[in-house]
Amino acid sequence: MKFTIQREQLMESVQHVMKAISSRTTIPILTGMKLEVSEQGVKLTGSDSDISIESIIPLEEDGIVYVEHIEPGSVVLQAKYFPDIVRKLPQSTVEIESDDRRNITIRSGKAEFHLNGQDAEEYPQLPQLHTEDSFELPTDLLKNLIRQTVFAVSSSETRPILTGVHVRVENEELHFTATDSHRLASRKIPLESKTDLPSVVIPGKSLTELNKILDDSEDTIEISVTENQVLFRTKYLYFLSRLLEGNYPETSRLIPEQSKTVVKIGTKEFLQSVDRASLLAKENRNNVVRLITKDGNQIEINGNSPEVGNVVEEVVADSIEGEDLKISFSAKYMMDALKAVNYDQVKVEFTGAMRPFLIRPVDDEQILQLILPVRTY
Repeated sequence: MKFTIQREQLMESVQHVMKAISSRTTIPILTGMKLEVSEQGVKLTGSDSDISIESIIPLEEDGIVYVEHIEPGSVVLQAKYFPDIVRKLPQSTVEIESDDRRNITIRSGKAEFHLNGQDAEEYPQLPQLHTEDSFELPTDLLKNLIRQTVFAVSSSETRPILTGVHVRVENEELHFTATDSHRLASRKIPLESKTDLPSVVIPGKSLTELNKILDDSEDTIEISVTENQVLFRTKYLYFLSRLLEGNYPETSRLIPEQSKTVVKIGTKEFLQSVDRASLLAKENRNNVVRLITKDGNQIEINGNSPEVGNVVEEVVADSIEGEDLKISFSAKYMMDALKAVNYDQVKVEFTGAMRPFLIRPVDDEQILQLILPVRTY
């Protein structure tokens, strides 16, 4: 095996597949990175058996040559050392070759590294998913769906199903929902084409890693599902994740039908004042802040730690309708929700001091955030 490649392209692919490689895996060869060279280009693979990532570097694209002087072959490299070597090579091109005893030589400029490789035949084959239930989405839209929901997954393993995002199709709309039982984030989008996608729960960790790898582009990404795996595929990337087993809780009944107090307010002003109020509320575990509606569209937001001090701030809302209200909630949950909304104005719908409340953009019913208040006496 032998080839010459542009270091930048190689580094980018290496960083992608490293997101799937874990040093704690029970299968020793999975601590390595599989490298395959063919007349089509270079393919790198990493896997920890939960997530598998393939990244392809084409021979050339848009007239730019990335890979040349090819002698096809494959080998497994030590993922502990290879990324650092590539990152610190002196020149913009890298020559990599391996002999028949899988000794790998990496040359760039006057630097030369020798690494011991492993047999690529021993690396587990990734399943090739071919399913009828696949559909396409613009990549930037998928990134938004992930960003607006994945932060609300549970970080506790006591209910493993809540560590994932529930993805389902209903009434020709694609729904993403996440909850940790104290808050809920959901986003839905209309689907262009009809698909019989089964309802699945994708690990939050997988979606977070996928989101880091994908570029903000309008190219499409293909999503395919089988009973225990989901595949995201773009032109040069293949991202496979296992699905979580079990039934996702029915979340629709958590969402209040009617509200008693509706506040419309600028997202940025609200976010910043909650942020300031939380500065002195860090002592108690939840950094709880309190919101009180006042006359003349005024809202008072305060944070209080008996040992530290307190902060009070008045914010002018665009409008306040309905009953007066005093309510306490986690500042972190509120800030996460407001950052996810991504609109200039939000409406917050309250149904009383001890009932869950909703946050959504003023003009968009597709994005919904729900937060449970905190009891404070």
